[in-house]
Amino acid sequence: MNESRRRFLSTCTGGLAAAAVPYFMSAPRTLADETRAKNDRIALGLIGSGSIANANIDSAKAWIDVVAIADVDASRAAGFNEKHAGGKADVYDDYRRILERTDIDVIHVATPDHWHTKPVVEAMLAGKDVYCEKPLTLTIDEGKLIRRVQRETGRIVQVGTQQRSTFDLFTKAMAIVAEGRLGRITQIQAAIGSAPSSPSIPVAEVPRGLDWDRWLGPAPACDYRFLDDPEVEGKKDREKTNCHHEFRWWYEYSGGKLTDWGAHHVDIAIWALALNGQVAGPTAIGGTAVHPVTFRNGEPVEKDRYNTATSFFFNVDFPGGTKLFIRDDSANGVLIEGEKGRIFVSRGKLAGAPVDALKDDPLPEDAIAKVYKNMPLEHRERKAHWANFLRCAKERKEPISDVHSHMKMLNVCHLAGIAGRLGRSLRWDDDAERIVGDDQADAMLARPYRKGYEIELG
Repeated sequence: MNESRRRFLSTCTGGLAAAAVPYFMSAPRTLADETRAKNDRIALGLIGSGSIANANIDSAKAWIDVVAIADVDASRAAGFNEKHAGGKADVYDDYRRILERTDIDVIHVATPDHWHTKPVVEAMLAGKDVYCEKPLTLTIDEGKLIRRVQRETGRIVQVGTQQRSTFDLFTKAMAIVAEGRLGRITQIQAAIGSAPSSPSIPVAEVPRGLDWDRWLGPAPACDYRFLDDPEVEGKKDREKTNCHHEFRWWYEYSGGKLTDWGAHHVDIAIWALALNGQVAGPTAIGGTAVHPVTFRNGEPVEKDRYNTATSFFFNVDFPGGTKLFIRDDSANGVLIEGEKGRIFVSRGKLAGAPVDALKDDPLPEDAIAKVYKNMPLEHRERKAHWANFLRCAKERKEPISDVHSHMKMLNVCHLAGIAGRLGRSLRWDDDAERIVGDDQADAMLARPYRKGYEIELG
């Protein structure tokens, strides 16, 4: 049995696990130095080789070598291997073969959302550090498990909410909050855009090279569906499916817009509240959601088309009267309002009177570094996020987007999804992490895993 697994199982029965031994034994150095010797590069194993993986590896290629790829789609794996590893990486259809390798220390999980938790947990138990795309989980209970395993194994896990590493916009906005320029926060609005609907998508033949059963994995078994609508311009918009890039619009595999853009902007909102000293989680969540199909007992009735909410407006209550609104009907971004002023931040804009005031009253030199956990500010955006992860893996420090703060935020998104699917408000006990007084809603904190795809804890 792997030693990390043995320690974890010992802890589960009452023992105290020791932190895993760091694999970076050399003295810290600056990751920005791209002229390091070849043998100082990091061997990375990739699980899932779609578009997100391509973007991430492009950002990390200065420091890593992809030596192993696992994907259930053979054509995707082959194309990725040729582009990013010169065809030299080992390719597997089962990611567990990568976790068994002792020459790989870092794993990147870039699968659809329903395939995040299982490989992340198993990678940590195998002694690997992990960069996982957002959202980290499909359910709240999956987040409890990931946080528990991370604490027990001591592995470094970065979540791909790279807005935390956008220094001239989001991180700067957080520094303004942390310096008290807004005063006590009273209200935040996270505008995350609307989601698409689809016509009926017919059952189709599974593409050659795609292992459909393994793609479904923990999710319920169902038919593969595909529609190429000639009346729609643009190939990407024309193709409708319950696989690959369209998985986000099916609750079976994702949380829709709430865990797509919501995982970015609600993250900024909860980060701002924490920096403002408001660390308690929500107490209640309500609002409205419009779905493209009929729901019964929180589950979609029609099975042949997208089913996640196409529009919504949720209000989230926090202790002390602070409110968070999650909406689709205004400009994409985060509006943070406090007793002294307000700011708006998005991927292209940081504005408001407190921002204008920086011309005459600038932030202290270390203000941004403080909110960035006093770590070096390297590169920009996605590349900076990878630099932060690899530095933290080397130095055994908590990364900027750790699993614990991420789940504090993602719990809000998941709760909004449950409220929307059931069509009613929910009360939340943040200490117990349970929905209060609603057994049906509380049961939706977890989802069963399909037989043969359970998480392997030992």
